Amino acid sequence: MREISPAFECSADEFLATKPPAVKLIVERIRAQKQAGSRPRPSQSLLDCSNILIPEMRQKLLDKVAHFTDENLFGRSEMCIQFAILLERALKQLGFNAKAAMGEAIYYIHGKEIFRWEHAWVRIGHEVIDGNVDCLDENPEVPSGLHLRPYWGPITETPSDRKLCKNHSTGLPKDPDVDQLWWPDLERWMKEVCPI
Repeated sequence: MREISPAFECSADEFLATKPPAVKLIVERIRAQKQAGSRPRPSQSLLDCSNILIPEMRQKLLDKVAHFTDENLFGRSEMCIQFAILLERALKQLGFNAKAAMGEAIYYIHGKEIFRWEHAWVRIGHEVIDGNVDCLDENPEVPSGLHLRPYWGPITETPSDRKLCKNHSTGLPKDPDVDQLWWPDLERWMKEVCPI
């Protein structure tokens, strides 16, 4: 599997060489999980309140998108935009009016705000899919103690540990990995698993 550097100007190993030992330990754990095929999957902790598709298909689709977008040095936590774009494309292929959205995500522990950052998710009508947060705690930028479960269900029932604030003036950027690498493979997988 490829390993994408968080910095455009250097390789993953060059970027990692500048980081403190605690950060290097995170990456070593992620690399070992990738080698062993034991990376976290959204379905393992999904809060599923959706009426779209069947539960098994929702879980399989989220896990497959997660598999493709787990190429960053720090795992999927840095790949929420790509995750949302790829999931949007898959849901549109299945005939749903899905739309990836981007904005600020605010996270809470026991009602107290502890972290904000740019994030992406998917909307289908009155439902939201915040499917790429289960590995957020792997990211060294995220405060320790923040453990979130992916959510797929009505926007009005979004868990109280997060608030998703869409940025209406910004669309999601194009991503060549989504278009050229991951989507063709995901489309082939979908034809086998859920032919339409």
